[in-house]
Amino acid sequence: MKRVVKKQLKEDEFVSTLTKIFHFVQKRTKEIIIAAIAVGCIALLYACLRLIQANNVRKESRMVTRLLDLRDGLSTKPENLTELEKLAGKGKFARLGYVLIATHWVEQGDLEKAKTAVAKVGDGTKDIIYYQAQDLLAEILSRQKEYDKAIAIYDQIFKENPKDYGLDVVLFHKAEALESKGDIKEAVAVYKKIQADFPQSYYGYDASGRIRKVESGL
Repeated sequence: MKRVVKKQLKEDEFVSTLTKIFHFVQKRTKEIIIAAIAVGCIALLYACLRLIQANNVRKESRMVTRLLDLRDGLSTKPENLTELEKLAGKGKFARLGYVLIATHWVEQGDLEKAKTAVAKVGDGTKDIIYYQAQDLLAEILSRQKEYDKAIAIYDQIFKENPKDYGLDVVLFHKAEALESKGDIKEAVAVYKKIQADFPQSYYGYDASGRIRKVESGL
């Protein structure tokens, strides 16, 4: 008998709960529908943002590939320079075009045009392209025998310690500038720092050879 009563009470409680829910839904139908629509819109917006981001990544990837292809073909297709100049711009990856144009003019021996191109990268976003541009600018200055300016740029990059640009590269280029300037002892000191701090890198290995070569000429 007790089991029957308990079962009946549970059934009544269940029916009562369902009834309350039903009445709540009836009273709040409009609010529930609005809330559901809002949630759906947010989910749709999030999905659209993810899609846009994915498309932007693909678009940027295609742009980088196109810029590199144009640069690689410049030796046989000088007309590529015109398109490269058109694609170069202020976008996140479009700035790479100016760096590539600058490298072209360095190869051609026109350092002023190279300097003009690399200056267009700007100093707004300090990403890998910015530091590539700064490194290249220092190289141009070094070739123009403005060693102190070049070394100052390398020192600034090293001070900022960018996460996405190798400091072994920066130090190696600084050592080369010091060597070209005639400051051999300081150059050897920087080469030794590279050797000590980056022994497993390409520049760490190359620094060992440069040390032997420079010291043998002292």
